[in-house]
Parts: sequence; structure tokens; C-alpha cells
Amino acid sequence: MTRPITVGVDGSPESVAAAAWAGREAVRRGLPLRIVHAWQWQALDVALAADEDAQAGWAREVVDAARGTLTERHPQLTVTAEARRQAPVESLVAEAATAELLVLGSRGHGAVVGFLIGSVGQQVIAESTRPVVLVRAGDRPAAEAAGRDIVVGQHGGPDDSAPALAFAFETAAARGAAVRVVRAWSLPPVFAYSPGSLKLLDEAGGLEQFERKALDEALRPWRDRYPDVPVTEHVEMGSAAQVLLSAAGDAQLVVVGRRASRAVGPRIGSVAHALLHHAPCPVAVVPPA
Repeated sequence: MTRPITVGVDGSPESVAAAAWAGREAVRRGLPLRIVHAWQWQALDVALAADEDAQAGWAREVVDAARGTLTERHPQLTVTAEARRQAPVESLVAEAATAELLVLGSRGHGAVVGFLIGSVGQQVIAESTRPVVLVRAGDRPAAEAAGRDIVVGQHGGPDDSAPALAFAFETAAARGAAVRVVRAWSLPPVFAYSPGSLKLLDEAGGLEQFERKALDEALRPWRDRYPDVPVTEHVEMGSAAQVLLSAAGDAQLVVVGRRASRAVGPRIGSVAHALLHHAPCPVAVVPPA
């Protein structure tokens, strides 16, 4: 079964940009595109509030407008569209489960907007089993064709960032882009040192060389799988959020893994949270394997 790229729309400038981004990505990957608008009617004691039929009509107009624009722009693209009367989180998480990736609009410097109000957007990102891409209203296709890198964060051992690296390399291969892999590191607390760890650091040639070797080891399988994708390694001392945000300033896309925590359930993680709010380019949040 071929998974589509699915985009959630609500008629806002953010979702219009998200739909445009999703359409271009679907063409690059040779995948169908699915457009979804989730809405939930509630009777309000307000004279100007629309009735259920009117709201249903608005929802259909939103998806029909998005489908019309994208089929005109990409005649070769297979596009389906649906307005679903369902709770937004439930609907979008379910849609993501059967998609290659889910694309949503994001204002940045604040919460995800449109039908994703307050904590709803964060719940969708936190609970999705597939990558979720957030796109700003000002996103332009020129940024994808200007030779900008795809930036991806790497941490820990080879398995810790494997899903994010896989997504970054696959996307770069589809776009003919380069990948810049960022690994941030900081000095460990004094009590973390032990004879064993000191021996490993000494063998590696110091803390920075230890981090560079760890990054090289994590990248080895992806270099082998995608030999035609140019790779730049970026190792820098500092907080992961700050280092990645700095690197994202001239990127066409930044990719980050979502934090996995069995103790507190699904969560986005502080690094992804910072990128979603402040990165100027689209942000892909990739769930753990």
C-alpha cells in the first residue's frame, strides 16, 4: 500500500503554505496527496453562530479550494480531499498513522494555529506515529532550490537518532540536497567522570574528538545507503536547541527526533519545542522507532 503525504488545512495562510509544501514534496517523492480538514460543531448561544449545515459547507469549501489549487499547480499529482466531522487530535493522529508524513501549518513564535489551538497541535505532534512537518506562512519554494542544506540533529549513539537521520537523508535524496548533521555537546558534571569514562575520553583524544567519533559512527550506515548525498558534519559545544537553531537559520528544512519517555508518555521534547517555535524554515519532527 502506497502511503500518501497528508496535509491538514483550515484556510489560514499557514495551512495554505503547508498545502503548497506538501504538494511539492508529494511530486518529488512520486506519492499521492491527501487533504484533510477536521472540524467539530458545537452549538453556541450566539446569534451570529453558524448552524451545523453551514459549518459543514465551510469545511467542504476549505478542502475544495485547496484541492483545486494543487491540482491546477500539479496536474500530474493524484489528490484526494475530505472534510471530517471529528475531534481534530483524534482525526489528525489517525490520518498520520496511514500517511508517509503529516504536514501542518504553524505560525511560529507561539502555538500551532488554525484548528490546532492551544495544546491540540502539540498533542498531534506528540502522539503521531509518523513524521510531522510544520510549515510557516512565509515559506517559499525558492528556499528549496537555493542550494540550502537539510539540517538534522544527532545525539547519543547510532540508534538514538536513526529515525531522524533516515528521514533527513531520504528527503535530501529526493531533493538533490546536502545534509548537515549537527551534534551539540556540553561538559559533563564532575560526578559523571569515572575511571572508565576518562579512559574512553583519553583514547578518543579529548571530549570534542570523542563527540566527532560518535557522530561519524552514527552517520556511517546512512553514508553507505545514500552515497550521492553530500554530508557536512557540525560538532559544536552548547545546548542542542541553540546550536540547531543557529544552523537552521539558512536551512531549507530542519529535522529533529521526538523525545521518547515511557515514564510520562508521548512528549515533544525541549529541543523540538524550541525549533517549532523559533526556526524560520519548515521543521520535521520524527517519532522514535
